[in-house]
Amino acid sequence: MSAEQVALAHYRRRRHLAERLAEVARRMWRRVDPGDIARSWAGQVAELAAVVTAAQLAAALTADGYLDEVLDAQGVNPARDAAVAPAALAGVASDGRPLESLLFQPAIGTLAAIGAGADVGRALAGGYAVLDMAVRTQAADAGRVADQVALAARRQATGYRRMVVGRTCGRCVVLAGRWYRYNQGFDRHPRCDCVHVPCREDTADAVATTPRAWFDSLDRAEQDKQFTRAGAEAIRLGADIGQVVNARRGAFGLTPAGARITADEARMLRNGRDVGRLQTQNVFGRELFTTTEGVTTRGQAGVRLGARERGVKVEGARYTSARVPRLMPESILQIAGNDRTEALRLLRRFGYIN
Repeated sequence: MSAEQVALAHYRRRRHLAERLAEVARRMWRRVDPGDIARSWAGQVAELAAVVTAAQLAAALTADGYLDEVLDAQGVNPARDAAVAPAALAGVASDGRPLESLLFQPAIGTLAAIGAGADVGRALAGGYAVLDMAVRTQAADAGRVADQVALAARRQATGYRRMVVGRTCGRCVVLAGRWYRYNQGFDRHPRCDCVHVPCREDTADAVATTPRAWFDSLDRAEQDKQFTRAGAEAIRLGADIGQVVNARRGAFGLTPAGARITADEARMLRNGRDVGRLQTQNVFGRELFTTTEGVTTRGQAGVRLGARERGVKVEGARYTSARVPRLMPESILQIAGNDRTEALRLLRRFGYIN
């Protein structure tokens, strides 16, 4: 098998493990007594923690075998100085706290939602969404850390490529195919599907997935779904994917991109509030979508919008920002109408294409 095929098979095994763990958590959450949420869940947390620990151990156990196989597929010597100690990566949450503490959070969140006025059924659904996200993340994180430890123990492998798998979020697409040194952390969000592909820098092209190649592999409907209709159209016109995705991070009305989460998960994490939708601002008499991302002297858009020559420094800010609001692709395409030349001019002016 090729290195990419080995990595994909590794991902599928880990995903299957996470699915089985999530199913156990789902069955246990269904036993929660709506009339006595804290007590009925507290009585199950220790049992679930043991199951999560076993899943973490199982995920970590596959790391050395994966490194041997994926490096061998690239012709890289997989000899190691030491083996992973899987048990050291199990039994604790990825943020360092006891698993029991993490696993009790869904009950706390559920009670907080009820206290804020949510009905019990909706609050329990939100609590389950948080639990599902938590257990999947713990299994995945243990596996990823084990992979990185195994990588550090193999001197011939100097780093790794980041490979995106299946449907993924825009923030991960921007990082697709990027090479990192073996000691650089693997940025991920809850339920992230991206995979380490250990390699040597001079053999990294064996798994060189690029953001644009991944975008082009999608049909038009999926492109629109992943990046919004306007964002996808901007990319099809030549806009840089990183600029389009990063602009949404600072968009007025949107919270920073952090995870591919469901509406229930998002609502639960916001304590039941329906916020986070893209909103317009009045710009010179027109209601337009804008963003604050990339408008300083350090950003491509900021430089093009005159941040260096005519910028303003907001109190507490480190860098000078452009006075001109940066438009989102949605508004640029709306303004340009059917004039593709004008659309390209504006996309370039606001830093979405070079």
